[in-house]
Amino acid sequence: MTEDQARSRRQVLRQAAGTSLGLLAGSAGFPGLARAEAGWPHKPVTWVVPFPAGGGTDTFARPLCAMLTKQTGRQFIIDNKGGAGGTVGATMAARAAPDGYNFFMGAVHHAIAPAMYPKLDYRLEEDFVPVALLSSVPQVIVVNPSKVPVKDVAGLLDLLRKNPGKLNYGSAGNGTSHHLAGELFKIQTKTFITHIPYRGAGPALQDLIAGQVDLMFDGLASSATHIKSGRIKALAVGAAKRAPGFPEIPSAVEAGIPNYQVATWYGLWAPKGTPKEVIAAMQAELKKAFATEELRATWNGLGTETPNMYGDAFGKFVHGEIVRWAEVVKTSGAKLD
Repeated sequence: MTEDQARSRRQVLRQAAGTSLGLLAGSAGFPGLARAEAGWPHKPVTWVVPFPAGGGTDTFARPLCAMLTKQTGRQFIIDNKGGAGGTVGATMAARAAPDGYNFFMGAVHHAIAPAMYPKLDYRLEEDFVPVALLSSVPQVIVVNPSKVPVKDVAGLLDLLRKNPGKLNYGSAGNGTSHHLAGELFKIQTKTFITHIPYRGAGPALQDLIAGQVDLMFDGLASSATHIKSGRIKALAVGAAKRAPGFPEIPSAVEAGIPNYQVATWYGLWAPKGTPKEVIAAMQAELKKAFATEELRATWNGLGTETPNMYGDAFGKFVHGEIVRWAEVVKTSGAKLD
């Protein structure tokens, strides 16, 4: 080999090495890209659900995570972290590693929280990246039929007005949509019902069934099974029309309280810094899951349709809800204590 040939070979090798190092540096700078190319997910994925097991969030989280597990071949794990109207779990999720294996399934309660909790340890719009809307169901007015033997909203209003302050309602906690739905109902109907906060909708619902509380303003999804079994009675949904899968329950308009429009929605976020490629992969898996007949039937049975809102569109929706609920909190005078 001549000197010129040797020099040319060394130059080619240096260029090849430089290219390889550049590619490696690129992968190091964009770890999500490397993971996406390797096939996300390649280990279990955790969803923090900031309420105890058995509530409305769980009702959607469990079948959805089961479907994602089936699709990807990797376990999607639900980690229930209840407390303080869902803010304890949200704080934990905000501090989780943004590695593509930690997600947060929050709800309308987290759009209410900024107006109720002046010193939150997280910021929904700054500490998280919006991934997708997962469901939106109307609130439903439900009573224990043994303790509140009424047939409809008119009967409930008559009972409340004849017995001011004697009935109570359970909620998922101070500052949750269940709480504010009750306060809004009181304002619009000029009635008084004592609020009993719980550490999640699940425990509140169990006490409603057991007769420890008289009524609830619950998400239709978490009450659905118990409504169908007859353990609790639904008087109306907080919407302008009847809910999918529940044609027998009157709308608020039909029940005589036309301005009572309250929905419980659930969404998915990722900790800020989660690679965009992984978020896109999660969104693709969600779209695939929502396209299945199995999940569509499940959502219909829970009183909602499968959604189609992702990324920035979901983020704008959440911002609008934060503004809306801040006004409701101000008008109602709702407090944490």
